[in-house]
Amino acid sequence: MGVGPRDAGDVVERVLIAAEQIPPGRVASYGDLAGLVGTGPRQVGAILSRFGHAVPWWRVTNAQGDLPPRLSSAYLEHWAAEGIVPKPHGSGCRIADYRVDLSELHELYVRAAAQLDDKQ
Repeated sequence: MGVGPRDAGDVVERVLIAAEQIPPGRVASYGDLAGLVGTGPRQVGAILSRFGHAVPWWRVTNAQGDLPPRLSSAYLEHWAAEGIVPKPHGSGCRIADYRVDLSELHELYVRAAAQLDDKQ
């Protein structure tokens, strides 16, 4: 399904491109992005943690829509601005209500990643 990475730097760039494609008010899971990029969900999380400051990292959750505990307040501030309502216990959102259309995300990602391929 994904446009596969060529090397470690390429994986980082592709994860960041994938995260940029998630529209405001929507979320995707680490696994959703991993499937697009051709890597694992833990790698997606590590890349966003280390390099994701300039992309909408708050739009990426775990498969249940839950957040990393140490970052939940930062996520919730962004979510409030985008209209994402947290679950009653506040540890994430109902991913079924806010998940991006994965077909649309795939199309957006393929288009954006093609520009990266053209540069290489």
